[in-house]
Amino acid sequence: MKEKDHLYILWTNGDPLTALKMVFMYGVNSLRKGWWGKVTVIIWGAPAKLSAENTEIQGKIKEALEAGVHVTACKACADQLGVTETLEKMNVEVKYWGEPLTKILKNGETLLTV
Repeated sequence: MKEKDHLYILWTNGDPLTALKMVFMYGVNSLRKGWWGKVTVIIWGAPAKLSAENTEIQGKIKEALEAGVHVTACKACADQLGVTETLEKMNVEVKYWGEPLTKILKNGETLLTV
């Protein structure tokens, strides 16, 4: 059986320290150090607003994108929080994530929820 090499990080915690010291530290280092072949950070809920308003988090998103991390956000959340346009300007993919997340779960993909 082939080892799964795509890590999904579902980021739902609006605490900036959690973002800095877990989501981005682990996500970026996972690629740089070869722990995972592909990393996707899914912004869901409160982190969408945090990402749109906090310049330090914006810097970490830019760093993650430059390192090859795929950063994406739940469109329903971003729309409801009024931050869709801001996230898109930051090169964050904004799309509806309900169905794709369900597929990730049903397929037994590697999902870290923070």
